Amino acid sequence: MAYEVYIDDMRLPLPPEKIPVKYSGQNKTANLINGEEINLLKPSGLAEISIDVTIPQMDYPSAVWDGSIENAEDFLGKLEALKKERKPFEFTVVREDFGGDSLFDTSLDVTLEDYKVSDDVSQGLDLLVSISMKEYRHYGTHIMNFVLVDKEEAEAEQTEGEREGEAPKEKSYTVVKGDCLWSIAKKQLGNGSRWPEIHQLNKDKIKNPNLIYPGQILTLP
Repeated sequence: MAYEVYIDDMRLPLPPEKIPVKYSGQNKTANLINGEEINLLKPSGLAEISIDVTIPQMDYPSAVWDGSIENAEDFLGKLEALKKERKPFEFTVVREDFGGDSLFDTSLDVTLEDYKVSDDVSQGLDLLVSISMKEYRHYGTHIMNFVLVDKEEAEAEQTEGEREGEAPKEKSYTVVKGDCLWSIAKKQLGNGSRWPEIHQLNKDKIKNPNLIYPGQILTLP
């Protein structure tokens, strides 16, 4: 199986050997008066990702440089910028089988928690960077504005609108090879982090947001 791994807009020249993603729980255990133990279910915790990245400083036939980074120094500079900006970014894994067919993809909004740079004799001239990231969930305060209108006026406008207006047409998108919900949201909605909106509208078709298939017709916000 082939991997393409992206940290923000940087494609890693060599994918990590392992990509462990830990999905933490927050459930609590309590004891009742009779001594029985029960489990109190809580919302899931934030996913945690820890990977070891090798940035080659010699020619490797297997290394892929797409121009998003030029060398090890460039990679470290962009990592430092992500740390200082204190903003979430996308962590994306694109998977293909040995025949080149697209498998499920992973796309998470994450924050850079820390990273460690190692010079290891066993790695030769290559740079080894251990990176820890944590899932980011968007939140904020919603402000609602209310306008008082005359009841008869509102009813008249509504009736007029029903006569003149047409129901808005639903937008749809047909999944193609290489798509994931994040990339569809990026292309169709202008923001990859809006992929949960697409998932919410298509829960009858998408049981697992990491598993979509070419030919599926998805409703868009």
